[in-house]
Amino acid sequence: MRIHLHLFILSVCLSFVSSAQLSKPPFPNLKGNETPTYEQLIIKYQELANQHDEIELYSMGESDYGLPIYVCVLNGAQDSIQTFEKARNSTTLLINNGIHPGEPDGINACLIWIEDWINAGKNTKNMPVIGIIPAYNVGGMINRSSSSRANQEGPEEYGFRGNAQNLDLNRDFIKMDSKNMFAFAKIFHGLDPDVFIDTHVSNGADYQYTLTYIASVKERMAPSMAKITHDEFLPFLTKSLEKKDVDMISYVNLKEDVPEKGMSIFNDLPRYAMGYGALFNTMSFTIETHMLKAFQDRTQATLDFLKCTIVWMSEHSKNLEKARKDAFSYDAATLKFPFNYELTGKVDSIPFKGYEHTYPISEVTGLKRLKYHRDRPFEKNIPFYQTYVAKDTVTIPDYYVIGQQCTDVIERLKANGVEMNVLNGDFETYQIDQFRVVTFKSLEKPYEGHFLHSKISVEKVPIVEQFQPMLKAGDILVSTNQPARRFIVSVLEPEMPDSYFAWNFFDSYVQQKEYFSSYVFEDKAVEILESDPELKKQFEKKKEEDQTFRENAWAQLYYIYQHSEFYEPTHNRLPVFTMMDL
Repeated sequence: MRIHLHLFILSVCLSFVSSAQLSKPPFPNLKGNETPTYEQLIIKYQELANQHDEIELYSMGESDYGLPIYVCVLNGAQDSIQTFEKARNSTTLLINNGIHPGEPDGINACLIWIEDWINAGKNTKNMPVIGIIPAYNVGGMINRSSSSRANQEGPEEYGFRGNAQNLDLNRDFIKMDSKNMFAFAKIFHGLDPDVFIDTHVSNGADYQYTLTYIASVKERMAPSMAKITHDEFLPFLTKSLEKKDVDMISYVNLKEDVPEKGMSIFNDLPRYAMGYGALFNTMSFTIETHMLKAFQDRTQATLDFLKCTIVWMSEHSKNLEKARKDAFSYDAATLKFPFNYELTGKVDSIPFKGYEHTYPISEVTGLKRLKYHRDRPFEKNIPFYQTYVAKDTVTIPDYYVIGQQCTDVIERLKANGVEMNVLNGDFETYQIDQFRVVTFKSLEKPYEGHFLHSKISVEKVPIVEQFQPMLKAGDILVSTNQPARRFIVSVLEPEMPDSYFAWNFFDSYVQQKEYFSSYVFEDKAVEILESDPELKKQFEKKKEEDQTFRENAWAQLYYIYQHSEFYEPTHNRLPVFTMMDL
């Protein structure tokens, strides 16, 4: 099949392919303790695309490293436009590999699946469209060694967790700091997958399972998606894997130091790959194989998960598509958006296959250390916390407005398929409120390049004439009546845990620009208090009740300043508005 390249990376790709073909290294044994390099991997996919009409390879954008990110599509339409249209209009699976290139199980498993499928005759009857991202973190895959994952059994060499910017790309799905994520968004929205799988290897406790998974928190999902995911697909998957002698359990997310003290469902926030996918009502999973199991066994477990998923999708495509359709209808009719999900104290139990542990004295530190005993396996029920509840809700407005100057935010909305219009300046038929930040906390050290905000509280302030210049013709109008409704609310409502405000896109608006000189303002403060008896009364009361305030001259002057005409009206007001039809 043809290999499609975007013009802006054509020269890079051609030079890369040319040099690779001149010194083509032997391809690793996919069922052994080896995994291909980025160069080997892409050459292999190019060969498959050239040799088989049912396989297409598309370059979808540049990575931070400078080399392209590809998607391989199986059972497409042999033409880029028709292939992506087919994917959007039929049942589609998207598999993402190498987001953490030191965890390459999915890289090998997908190639093995393709080889098995070819050898079996390439049957496409009832088969979903399958999109495979061979290697998402290109820079991390090229940064290859044998030692960066000290706790992992194989393969012999592998890539590195950070990308070319040293970002963890599995924290980048909302903030989109990387070129990689813009390419991913193009792939994701181009295919509109019904099921999305991100392949990983876990860190953490030791136990008997090779295969664990993360599914979206059911309380956060639309009812139809929660039902088909947790009540239909996962039971099918568990039984199908049992027939292959593969035990699977929910990701072992420990409550304390060892599994016997309990495990909980992972909270898949939108910053993560699968949390992002779930915002678009895509059934999303993370595969987490166990780091201390042999690479060959981990690859086989990942392959079995993929095989069973494809079988289920082939047999239940109509139900799956209906569940997604019902989910979008549910979203459209939902007026309140719950958020800040937290585990409840409700404790269930789950059968668990683990290893006994002790706390012997460490030969290194002389202190107690944790030690698992693989020669002493056990099977018993352990506490399982799997019920979440939303602590807060917001009312979904008819529209949001974003200031046209916020180009980085607008760019990210566009990349995620959000439909937008330009505001024409006619505000008379709307109730318009502006977000004003009341309080928030920031990290003391950067997290993935950001000082992430949390514990955010805001108020909505009605727009009145003196603040009108902040809302202007040419600003961007975003209707919430569209399929991206969940995404829109999740990023534009400031209090959301992964909002654009939380990720520092609006920090300049919470920095005060004008102040006063105390020695000058002293006399003005007297005038202000004399002209405003109510303010003077509140000021005196605060001095009386608050000793810290009473002993701080600057704080007292600033209090008066804040309540005067001199205080800048735009401070803490975000260039984000809500609009409701009157």
